[in-house]
Amino acid sequence: MTRLHLVRHAPTHARTMLGWTDRAADLGDSAALARLSAALPRPALLVSSDLGRAATTADRLAEGRSRLPHDPRLREIHFGAWEDRSFAAIEASTPNRIRDFWQNAGPSRAPGGESWDDLTARVTAALDGLLAAHPGGEIVVVAHFGPILVALQRALGLTVQQTFGHRIEPLSLTRISHDAGQWTVEAINQIL
Repeated sequence: MTRLHLVRHAPTHARTMLGWTDRAADLGDSAALARLSAALPRPALLVSSDLGRAATTADRLAEGRSRLPHDPRLREIHFGAWEDRSFAAIEASTPNRIRDFWQNAGPSRAPGGESWDDLTARVTAALDGLLAAHPGGEIVVVAHFGPILVALQRALGLTVQQTFGHRIEPLSLTRISHDAGQWTVEAINQIL
């Protein structure tokens, strides 16, 4: 059995759509980081998205864990022209497009950005690569809201809209195991 410990990066406090925008994480809650680190296995492999907010969070969780290279396939969804813009500004300028983006999430995309289907393909490839390369391992994956939802969607067999009903808070832990082609969800959005 291989267990994935999916950690959402520390908060950015952004009130905008952050996909590939490289906003720094607030790592000031040392107690929360210590509790999270204590809940993660040692030894374990540790991998993160290459975006700074995930990579620096992973740096804080690295003690006693073997660090794998950053993986850009674990990035958040790319919001294209909507990057680093407020929801209100996007709604005001492209109300039908943003509505379609959420209501028809699979193929819809922001102008110049990715669709949910694009995100799913690249995150699934990254996770499948980890499972194939490290069977039976404990793997800590520090990533973003979208990639963690992709893993949950796959493990639970949900539609995109059902998946959007899950909360994934900063510094939360979601645990999923994989054994002989079967997925088991052990925890979702666990705040320690």
